[in-house]
Amino acid sequence: MIHPTALVSPKARLGSDVSIGPFTIVHDDVEIGDGSRIDGHCEIGYPTPLAQGRPLVIGAGAVIRSHSVFYAGSRFGTGLVTGHRVTVRELTEAGQGFQIGTLADIQGHCRVGHHVRTQSSVTIGQQSVIGDFVWLFPGVLLTNDPNPPSNELLGVTLEDYVVVAVKATLLPGVTIGRGSFIAAHALVGQDMPEDSLVSGAPAKRMCKASDLRVKGDMRQRAYPWRHRFVRGYPEHVVQGWAQGTDRFEFDA
Repeated sequence: MIHPTALVSPKARLGSDVSIGPFTIVHDDVEIGDGSRIDGHCEIGYPTPLAQGRPLVIGAGAVIRSHSVFYAGSRFGTGLVTGHRVTVRELTEAGQGFQIGTLADIQGHCRVGHHVRTQSSVTIGQQSVIGDFVWLFPGVLLTNDPNPPSNELLGVTLEDYVVVAVKATLLPGVTIGRGSFIAAHALVGQDMPEDSLVSGAPAKRMCKASDLRVKGDMRQRAYPWRHRFVRGYPEHVVQGWAQGTDRFEFDA
């Protein structure tokens, strides 16, 4: 259903059972998958020459909440979900199940894996590369300019299963190894190996993330987190985790 106040270009390609809320604008070169919901006061496919002529493609089952802006030239897999007032710039490539928190700023020219979850006020700088099953908690900042202001951009790389806690800042060009945990308010300026617990400003590797125990229960390991938290993930992923699998193939 398209609200009568919405402005939807006749050139936009909408799947079946797509709803568009009041005062939302959908531009020309936009493809929205079946069963998606775009709330009111959004702008979808905002034109920019930086999109290099590419369309905005939003996979099936998306939920984009009010006052969000998506630029032309990005591509999202199925199951995209946003909070309110999200901004996503051009040339963002994201997999299935991407969750974007309220007031998030994704500055484009970046790659995001499958089932990545970001919470409120997260900033993802250009040239960022984010693996599968990554968590970014409120206020996380992925930077990219080593000599601000400059024309050189060095994005942050987060490998699969990384967790970045509240208001941590990762400096340009840093790579965080698989399954690591970045503590709240950490300022990370150097690469960290797989399974690292990283804390401090400047941050250091304190121990293995897998050495951490759940608060109040010293018998249970907190990490890898997938051994204790599975809410909202696809059934085949949950079953794989239960059977000891931690790598999956997803459709493009």
